[in-house]
Amino acid sequence: MDWAEIAILLVAGIGTGMIGYGAGLASLVSFPTLLALGLPPLTANITNTVALLGTTAGGLISAQPDLVGQRGRVVKFGIAGAIGGVVGAALLLSQPAETFEQIVPWLVAFASVVLMLRPWLRSLHADRIREHHVAVPVLIGLIAVYGGYFGAAAGVLIVATLGAVMHDVYARVNALRSVILGTANLGATVVFVIVTPIEWLRVAPLAVGCVLGASVAPPVIRRIPETPLRMTIGIAGLGLATVLFLDR
Repeated sequence: MDWAEIAILLVAGIGTGMIGYGAGLASLVSFPTLLALGLPPLTANITNTVALLGTTAGGLISAQPDLVGQRGRVVKFGIAGAIGGVVGAALLLSQPAETFEQIVPWLVAFASVVLMLRPWLRSLHADRIREHHVAVPVLIGLIAVYGGYFGAAAGVLIVATLGAVMHDVYARVNALRSVILGTANLGATVVFVIVTPIEWLRVAPLAVGCVLGASVAPPVIRRIPETPLRMTIGIAGLGLATVLFLDR
């Protein structure tokens, strides 16, 4: 790996951290970058999941005030996220790499559509279910299984779920989402470290970029209109899905 690739991964990581904070779909920046650098889809997915821990770390730097008073939620939903991440990673590694390569275009397309539908998802209301219902951590755990398996748009799904059952401001919901995604990625990372080789030389610059991007994202993202950003990323994701379909 040369300095040019390190620079590309660092810049991609910064974009990943910022997009992950602002639009909730970090993987549609980092995952295509890893593919473009020649990594097979499965290796790129594993590398991406490990590096995204940097996005959580960077996001928490600026989100600490929004987590005050949420210890119970962090513990309950964080445990569900970690368990789901472990299960998702185990499912991923239990299948041949070729199977993941066949599935990944569908996952990218799904993630892109979910991102573009985020305002509608955010508007959903679960009138019969509130955050203390046993179904909520179960649903969070199921989303985390998807997060451990692939992950793109898992954050959007978590925000939609929490927003429907919690009576709280969006900033606090988003901070909790960062914690849950972090525990899911951490659970998946533990499985990956134990079971399969990790591309640490590529993880490192991508993760550093993620920390930087997520930590500086709030003032930058506030100046960018959300809808054009979200739609641009979603359309680009559908384009990537099309390319992956054609390359199968």
